[in-house]
Order: sequence, then C-alpha cells, then structure tokens
Amino acid sequence: MAWSRRRRAFAGFCRQFARSRTGMFGLIFLAIVIIVAILAPVIAPAWMLDATRLIDAPRFAPPSWEHPLGTDHLGREIWVRMVWGAQVSLVVGFAATAVSMLIGTIVGIAAGHFTGWTGGLLMRIIDFFLVLPSLILAIVLSSVLERGVWTIVIAIGLTSWAGTARVVRSQTLSVESRDYIERSRVLGAGHWHIIVKHLLPGVLPLVLANTTLTVGSAIIAESTLSFLGLGDTTMQSWGSVLKNSMEYSAATAGYWWYVLVPGVAIVLVVLAFTLVGRAVENIVNPTLRSR
Repeated sequence: MAWSRRRRAFAGFCRQFARSRTGMFGLIFLAIVIIVAILAPVIAPAWMLDATRLIDAPRFAPPSWEHPLGTDHLGREIWVRMVWGAQVSLVVGFAATAVSMLIGTIVGIAAGHFTGWTGGLLMRIIDFFLVLPSLILAIVLSSVLERGVWTIVIAIGLTSWAGTARVVRSQTLSVESRDYIERSRVLGAGHWHIIVKHLLPGVLPLVLANTTLTVGSAIIAESTLSFLGLGDTTMQSWGSVLKNSMEYSAATAGYWWYVLVPGVAIVLVVLAFTLVGRAVENIVNPTLRSR
C-alpha cells in the first residue's frame, strides 16, 4: 500500500512538472548535455586532444565551417575540449552536491529533532559554516590536499552543506509540530524510528528541490577552482579552458571565442539546473504551489 501511494505521488509529480515549460526546457537541455558528456569518446575521440598529433593545426583559429567553435593555443578544437570538459564539470557538480546534501540533511534533521545542548551545538556549527566564506575554505582545502577531481568534490561538498542544513532544520521543526509525531512518541517510538519513518520522508521533497539548485552552484565552484589552477591539470574541464584563455590573454588579444564558449556553457547549464530546481520547488512547496 505504501509503495502504491508513493507511485501515485510520483506520477502526480511528473504530470505537474510536465506542465512547467521552463522546467521541461531546463530538463531537456540538461539531458542533451549529459548524453553528449557520456558519448564524448564517440563524438570526439581522445586523440583530438593530443597536441602532438595536431602539429599542423592552426592556433587561435576563429570559428568557421572548418573549426565550428575555433581552436585554442595548441590547435585543439574548442568544441572537443568542451565535450570532454562536460564530463568533469557534471561529475563534480553531481558528486559534490551529493556530499553536500548528505551532510546537510543529516545535520539539519539532527539539529531540528534533538533539543537541549545537542541541538544548540549543531546550530552553532551550522552558523559557523554559514558565515565562513565557502569558496575561500574550498580553495584552502584544494591547496592542502592532493590535486584531483575528487579533491575538488570533497572541498566543495564539505563547504556547501550549511545552507541545506538550515533549510532542512526549519522543515524538521515544522514536521515535529504535527500530531502524528506526538502520537509516535506516546506509543513508545524512539529517535531512530521518528527520524527514519516520519522526519526523513517529510524533508526529502525539500531536499530534492534544493539539490537541483545546488548542482549549479557546485559547477560554478568547480569552474572557479579550475580557473585558479587548483583542478586536475591532466583532465579537461570548462574551468581549465577559461584558465588557458586567461593565460594567453584571449579577452584582450581578440580571441573572444576562447573566453565566450566556456563562459556561455557554464551559464546555460547553471540556468538549466536553476529552471529545473524552481519547477520542482513550486511543486513540492505548498505555499508556492498555492500561488
């Protein structure tokens, strides 16, 4: 019965989401980007990134029929670097968001459920991470730890969970005030039963909506760290393309495509995640849905 109710609720969610034009536009765009990233070895073979096999390729060639998005300082096609960079940017975005959501959900539920010094201590920890500049802390962690994709994932995930925890805590307090929670306590339910059976299902829709919004922020953070030279130099990412364009002063030297292409790609993907997140939030948030 419970699974049947959940299937009906999911089907209703899909129907409401399908009626959102902006949400569907963002979802379709993200699906295309994800498919392109998965098929990167097929669309753009790895040898197209090997500078030793592109000795005769023109450097800084502007966009044309032969070079659709132009070439970089080594003669590599910008579109090839963008296709391969989508893999790293999306993996970091999703993985860092998963780490952030996991920590934020656990800490937020605990801070809202437990009272006394336990809840107070957790709230002080959340407040500390909220006022701490997350980007600066991520830069410090990326500098201290060994450089790599998973280092960036850890750095972003460990510094971006506080906002989620604050939202989850407020939702937990709302759920805690409902009558069925009090009846569960009277019937002898323990903390684990209340958290798993009642609080977690109550906050999951809000966490889902917040997740889609956080992925965009994680992609921006990854691009920033790669732009600052703290990413994995052996792998392509949109941030590393921007870093290379800065090293060769592409913006002032007239190589506008070198800066514009990765910048527009980041903006469009983040916008798509935002559109999907807003559509999900309008569905799962009763206040917004009533409007």
